[in-house]
Amino acid sequence: MDKSIDCLYCQRNELQKSLMIEICDLSVSTLFLFKEQSHPGRCVVAYKDHVNELFELSETNRNEFMADVCQVATAIKKAFSATKINYGAYSDKLAHLHFHLVPKYEGQFGFGGTFEMNPHKTYPTDLEYAEMIEKIKNAL
Repeated sequence: MDKSIDCLYCQRNELQKSLMIEICDLSVSTLFLFKEQSHPGRCVVAYKDHVNELFELSETNRNEFMADVCQVATAIKKAFSATKINYGAYSDKLAHLHFHLVPKYEGQFGFGGTFEMNPHKTYPTDLEYAEMIEKIKNAL
């Protein structure tokens, strides 16, 4: 059975659109802005094809994917002056290779601990999302 049929990253379904905003395609992945922004600049980098594990990629594709992740992390740090970028790749319930890139800021929400997946605290306006996306694009 094709598991990509139910995958929100492959199907780009309404659930996915309720959680994140597509920013752009990268070398082998797609960049999304996570709508919940308790950590300003939080993004998701999702691999372009339906795989679940990093080790399922060829060495070349793995290196290209990790280069995409590093490119986005660098852009987030530059655009939002983050103190540290946290990386999360869980996929327990969503079998598609993706990394959450979560900027942390000293003295602010969640600094010094593990980030909450979706704390439901901060949802910017559409204009603020657009401004964040523009900052990220300019830093890529």
